[in-house]
Amino acid sequence: MSDSEDAVYEARHGFDRRTSGVLAVAVLFSAVLLMPGTGTPLVLRIAGTVLFAGGGLVMAAGAVTRKVAFRVDGTGVLLGGSPLRYRATTVHIPWEDITEVVLWRQRVPNASIPWVGVRRRDGAPSLPGPGRGALTRAVGGALVPVPFEVLQSSRAVSGWRLDRQRLADAVAHFAPGLRIVDGH
Repeated sequence: MSDSEDAVYEARHGFDRRTSGVLAVAVLFSAVLLMPGTGTPLVLRIAGTVLFAGGGLVMAAGAVTRKVAFRVDGTGVLLGGSPLRYRATTVHIPWEDITEVVLWRQRVPNASIPWVGVRRRDGAPSLPGPGRGALTRAVGGALVPVPFEVLQSSRAVSGWRLDRQRLADAVAHFAPGLRIVDGH
């Protein structure tokens, strides 16, 4: 392997602690909903089972695919997409469009979700996908601690693990001098 190949940082979807925990809760709730004699109306039991079992199956399917969630290489940064619509939601951002790599957290009740993304240069081509409308910008801007443009070029670190040191090493190798902003 060459130095450049060794410097590539890639994280893939898989079973992490959060994914495994959510799957366990989905199985537990589905099992409880399927138990007779709970007093829960049948329509709610069916709807709940479909919701929890379906959500669990989607999460498990995403983890089993082992698709690339995040990659840093000589061409830039790849933000892997949703496992259900991987091709349509995967985005590659070339180094010439990146001004910073940004680590941040989305606060939610009783927890926070880590995110990784990039700040893009002014005038960079629009990213494909949803989220360009005024309402999406207003809601997104009100809910996250980063500018909406950073949110659009970010991915939640969920279903995969971010190795900060390997990320820093890869960025230093492929884009020397590019800052990593750690808002954690």
